[in-house]
Amino acid sequence: MTSLLASGCTLVGPDFSRPDVPWLAGWSGGSLATTGIRAKEGQPAPHDAWWRVFDDPVLDQLVAEAQRLNPGVRTAGLRILEARAQLGIAGSALYPQLQQVTGEVVRAGQAQSDGPDTTLTAYSVGFAIAWELDFWGKFRRGIEAADAGYFASIAQYDDVQVLVAAQAAGLYASIRTTEQRLRIAHENAALQKRSLEITERLFKSGNESELDVQQAKSLYLGTLATIPELEGSLRQTQNALSVLLARPPGPLPEMAEGREQIPVAALAIIVDLPADLLRRRPDVRAAEMQLAAQSALIGVSEAQLYPSIALVGSLGLSATSLAGSSRTLDWVAGPALVWNVFDHGRLTNEVLVQDARFQQLYEHYQETVLRAARETDDAAVAFAKSRAQVDILARAVVASKRSLDIATIQYREGLVDFQRVLDSQRTLFSQQERLVTVRGLVTQGLIALYKAMGGGWQAGRDRPILDDATRETMGERRDWRKLLSAPLPPPPETRQPPGQKDAP
Repeated sequence: MTSLLASGCTLVGPDFSRPDVPWLAGWSGGSLATTGIRAKEGQPAPHDAWWRVFDDPVLDQLVAEAQRLNPGVRTAGLRILEARAQLGIAGSALYPQLQQVTGEVVRAGQAQSDGPDTTLTAYSVGFAIAWELDFWGKFRRGIEAADAGYFASIAQYDDVQVLVAAQAAGLYASIRTTEQRLRIAHENAALQKRSLEITERLFKSGNESELDVQQAKSLYLGTLATIPELEGSLRQTQNALSVLLARPPGPLPEMAEGREQIPVAALAIIVDLPADLLRRRPDVRAAEMQLAAQSALIGVSEAQLYPSIALVGSLGLSATSLAGSSRTLDWVAGPALVWNVFDHGRLTNEVLVQDARFQQLYEHYQETVLRAARETDDAAVAFAKSRAQVDILARAVVASKRSLDIATIQYREGLVDFQRVLDSQRTLFSQQERLVTVRGLVTQGLIALYKAMGGGWQAGRDRPILDDATRETMGERRDWRKLLSAPLPPPPETRQPPGQKDAP
């Protein structure tokens, strides 16, 4: 019956189609292409568990824990449940909107001083129903909007998974980089302390001037002063990673393994087309689904301009306790038409409001794609240029060590003054610092590039969106079993989003 009635109805409002991005077809990938990262042939770069390319079990464990326990991830999962409930509300509008059962028992009496008391009991029961037909597609557009909102919540959940994975990996790499910088600072401080002790002995024996002592002391104390700063930065980064894992601030015991080892990996060749890279990103998918939902809301508002047609009916039975009284059966059935003719101005402007919101979301979608392209280009160029620096700085460190050895030998032989030794020590510390920092930037650039490609959310589709304790707590308050048991839909690569048509 429902399908028969719906077949005679129409859908007002625009049909959503995937928005076109004019520049995207001609975009070759920017720095992905110019830096040689992207090629037409080769082993494709991983998109799902990309952090495994670093071959670091501690990193794997931390990312998995962050994606499972981070409060932002859990909140995004709860938003999916909210969207499922909203979709259920929208779907219920296709059925009779008013289903009302009433009942009444009234007892009245009269006490008389000169006669018997009298009492009367009246009974009535009734049932009313009203079913507004979806003649203009108002309810179907509402379902379409709620459905798109549901998929938008899933895309936002995927986006949080991507962000959390990248943040966990980035903080982990920062901790390892700072650990290495601390080790280098301690090693150089020890080296410079020995030089200071030598100059002090020579000064006391009258073989050197006090200037050499003070210069050696200045260099040593300057290096020593960097250690507390690095230790403070290390603790702050550890605190950030702990909070990301939903733990109280402090060091992470599992990071004792692999200490001072910056995760290193080579990027596999990217063979995907730039447009595919950007459209696959969860934030782009979320923006697209929000646009689809708003498009459907235009149809909901436009349907208000037309008359609503409903089937109404009621049935009532009444009786009293009086002897000989009759029972009365009342019934009403028929169609009803409501048309807000004199509200035309308000309703017309409501359509314009929804259309303006759609255009705002369209501009937001275009901005989201542009921002995704920029993040991809920035990450690609940062990774490529930092990687090019590593070999140069590694040779610079070797040269600095050799320069210090030569300066030390020549100083002992009296061929150069102590200033040459100090300069060589200062240069060595600087080059080692730069090398470690750039190695950390290479890792951060690779993490940023994988994040820009929108990978890392796939593992979340295989896990329940809520942990057992939360499921149990929510189940005790309300009946969530049906919504909690529904699995997440398949990834977007294998399905067509609801109500969506590719733009020509």
